[in-house]
Amino acid sequence: MSTEQFSTQSNPQQPGLIGKILAFIVAAAMLVLGFMFSLVALAVVAVGGLMVWGWLWWKTRAIRQQIREQGLEQGPVSTDFNGGQIIEGEVIREESAPSRPERLLR
Repeated sequence: MSTEQFSTQSNPQQPGLIGKILAFIVAAAMLVLGFMFSLVALAVVAVGGLMVWGWLWWKTRAIRQQIREQGLEQGPVSTDFNGGQIIEGEVIREESAPSRPERLLR
């Protein structure tokens, strides 16, 4: 092998106008293809999610019906406590035996 094969050029050729146009067209095509595939992937995920949601909804319909029936059997639930009054407050808890500081320092 000769050393001429591995020599580096000090002044590489710059791409011409046609090379730049072709590079732009290839880059634009790759960008468009990337968007197309991402939209297809998003659509597949959305349809798959809807199918899973529909399957779960269909499988849990009997449970939802039982919950509705149990709720009707119990009657209306009253949430009116203390005549509708809400008493807000704060509780402060004090310890009955104070801690000994000499034990904490050791």
